[in-house]
Amino acid sequence: MNQAEPTINHSEAGLSDGATAACPSLAGRFWIFLSIAVVGGGLDLWSKAAVFRWRGLPTQSDIWWVWEPYFGIETAVNIGAVFGVGAGQGTFFAGMSVIAAIGIVIWLFWFRAAESMWLTVALGMVGGGIIGNLYDRLGFWWQAGYPDQWRSGVRDWILWRINEQWTWPNFNIADSLLVVGAGMLLYQSFFPGQFTGPAVGDDGPAEQPTT
Repeated sequence: MNQAEPTINHSEAGLSDGATAACPSLAGRFWIFLSIAVVGGGLDLWSKAAVFRWRGLPTQSDIWWVWEPYFGIETAVNIGAVFGVGAGQGTFFAGMSVIAAIGIVIWLFWFRAAESMWLTVALGMVGGGIIGNLYDRLGFWWQAGYPDQWRSGVRDWILWRINEQWTWPNFNIADSLLVVGAGMLLYQSFFPGQFTGPAVGDDGPAEQPTT
């Protein structure tokens, strides 16, 4: 006669593993977020300094074409925001950048959005873009002798256009990071739930006890 074996509730036993899968370490995600933001912001600042040192201030050098006449390098200073909107409001944009950065950190680690790797990477890119452009907005690159309106301007150097009539405003790596990060957030808003882990305890149907 077979003795009844102890009954094991597999759903309860797997709860901790499932919770771990669904709720990864926020500390680990913090370092991923910080690494993307710092590396992205650092790459932007390095590239702007290198290009401006090489090509000089705006109008000092002609366009250096990578693929003429579509893609090239041309230094410029944007004293506004996107497409130059809000020219002369650099202090306002700097303040908004700081508020946005604080909001990102709260969303990721207080409201636990960092449990999603997709959101962690997307907001890391946005953070890198904020770092790169905020540095310029605060005037850390500005030197005596530069026009006063450049004090809160952002250095741009990437030129892309279809022709002379269809030219995209010059941009930089920080702008690219912001656009890619925003695009990832937009995709997530249209297709939610694609990049989240399994629900806590979702390790399949519980096995039936054997006798």
